[in-house]
Amino acid sequence: MELHELKIRLQQHMSDGLVTIVGSGLSCAEGLPGMGELADHLCAVIPVGLFGAEAAAWAEIEPLIIAKGLEPALLERAPTAALETAISLATAQFVGERERSVVAEVFAGIRTLRITRLMAHMLKPSTGLPIITTNYDRLVEIGAEEAGLGVDTMFVGRFAAKFNERESRLSFCRDVSLKNKRVTCNYQSRALVCKPHGSLDWYLRDGKPVHYAGDLPRVQRLIITPGQNKFHNGYESPFDHHRSRANDAIDRASRFLILGYGFNDDHLETHLSPAIVGGKPTLLITHTLSAKAVTLATGHANVIALEHCTRAGTDGTRIIIDKVDYFSPALGLWDLHSFISEVLEP
Repeated sequence: MELHELKIRLQQHMSDGLVTIVGSGLSCAEGLPGMGELADHLCAVIPVGLFGAEAAAWAEIEPLIIAKGLEPALLERAPTAALETAISLATAQFVGERERSVVAEVFAGIRTLRITRLMAHMLKPSTGLPIITTNYDRLVEIGAEEAGLGVDTMFVGRFAAKFNERESRLSFCRDVSLKNKRVTCNYQSRALVCKPHGSLDWYLRDGKPVHYAGDLPRVQRLIITPGQNKFHNGYESPFDHHRSRANDAIDRASRFLILGYGFNDDHLETHLSPAIVGGKPTLLITHTLSAKAVTLATGHANVIALEHCTRAGTDGTRIIIDKVDYFSPALGLWDLHSFISEVLEP
């Protein structure tokens, strides 16, 4: 396929009914830790201070992490409740520290997030731009605000913001008009951010979920860490509401843009993969396609996939389109910055 034809196809994909799914790959591209780095960190810090049942459980889990990776290990051997809490706290602290460094650069004006650049080229429906992310960090929310959009995460307030989907939605109403006895609310352009695994700024206070933008050491954050409890924990508030809104967006979508996501999340896969297999146009952009992503791209003509590739010593982009595999040397379409420059800002 000629490059100009590919670019036209990619441009055409950025049209009505687009739902964006953001995985850890996009955050890693901005400098946040991936699953491998997180696993190394947990192996270094979790054993410190453990004793009794927690120490025994970790002694069984750690070799599995080293051999198989973090999520497979925690799926094979469930941690105790206390150990799971320790993993959650250590994960939040590690990701949060790295996130602060990135956010400081954004605040100082020396970094523009990839997602911010992308949003400038996305259609903004009056009902909100749906973005689903399995990440704990706030880069999607920050990126949206940097792009001039509001951010609806279903929390309302500034200190210990309460979880209220209706009030959150209404807070973006900027004007009300009356025509033919019909009231119409005019809303601010906004991103509808769904986070089925939780967020670094979600905390548990008096048994209820709240949003607090700062760092509260030793206070329980509402994030779902990898492991056997991941699917079960997703049925508690606010995870269940975010999961439901994410799945509803997937069901209503006309097409998908999938960034750095590996198709390994049970919360989304019951809706996302069947929708793709069912024929909804899908664009995958990532550094490394997962095995499942490759299967989808090579088996379904409605899927276009872009990933980093090196062939014969030359870096470039592997392009799977119409179930055909191409290699484009010296072209970095797998990186969102390059994709935007080459395709959306020619």
